[in-house]
Amino acid sequence: MKVLVTGASGFIGSALCASFSEAGDAEVVAAVRTADPDNPPDGAITARDLGPDTPWSDVLKSVDVIVHTAARVHVTNGSDRVGEYQRVNVDGTVNLARQAADCGVRRFIFLSSVKVNGDNTRSGHAFRADDQPAPSDAYGKSKYDAEIELFRIAKAHDMEVVSIRPPLVYGPGVKANFLMLLQWVHKGYPLPFARVRNLRNLIAIRNLVDLIRVCCVHPKAANETFMAADGEDVSTAELLTRLGVALNKPVRLLPVPPKMLLACATLAGKREQAKKLLGNLQVDTRKTRELLDWTPVVSMEQELESTSRHYLESLQ
Repeated sequence: MKVLVTGASGFIGSALCASFSEAGDAEVVAAVRTADPDNPPDGAITARDLGPDTPWSDVLKSVDVIVHTAARVHVTNGSDRVGEYQRVNVDGTVNLARQAADCGVRRFIFLSSVKVNGDNTRSGHAFRADDQPAPSDAYGKSKYDAEIELFRIAKAHDMEVVSIRPPLVYGPGVKANFLMLLQWVHKGYPLPFARVRNLRNLIAIRNLVDLIRVCCVHPKAANETFMAADGEDVSTAELLTRLGVALNKPVRLLPVPPKMLLACATLAGKREQAKKLLGNLQVDTRKTRELLDWTPVVSMEQELESTSRHYLESLQ
């Protein structure tokens, strides 16, 4: 099997390429935006911008499966946010998919986002793959628009599409918000989350990579949308406590009312960031587990230990 992985130097793409390399069960073409000679991904490397006019046909010859992890996630303040998400996440994706269909690629796996469903759930009402999408920001909408176009291409051509919607992905080398939590706990900051009793789902990078690999070959994955998660509901307070155990650091949690935290964050212009720490985001993976006979390969405890160990080693 020959697999093209876009975003191959990113957090998810690099882990996927490494997994294929370790297993030795696929020939990988690693597509990156800019080649990094000091940290090359596993597989033959091709540098491509993910734009609406990027040519792909020369690297798509004999490719069986595309795993499309590349995306524009953050847009700098002052930029045309909607336009940039559209150009990369929608137009760039559609351009690649159309060329893939023309070149006879068998399956196109799209790494979408739980943000297609929305940002928060009511307690006990988890997002499902067949829910009516309700993206609340430009990024989520771009992922949803890309899904729509991909399934249209699948209907018009002999190419299967699989969409995977993960929540926050964590693991060794994680950046952004999860890295911030690691730093908070490691530095011993007092954190005002003792009274936060929300319920959130995450997915370990090893679990997501395993699910992607299953979707590359499983016949029942064709033209389906799947939710992805570890299957463990945790509150922000519990997650921080677990990180403390993994880092061997005491966690100082202060009992500040969540409504007060949200109000202060709103005044500071950080309401959306606060909602990620205070709100619920539950994911129903029954379809994923039952249709694909898939179960997570690692527990949250195991991946938090690996993540914390990698973080501590990076400080040496």
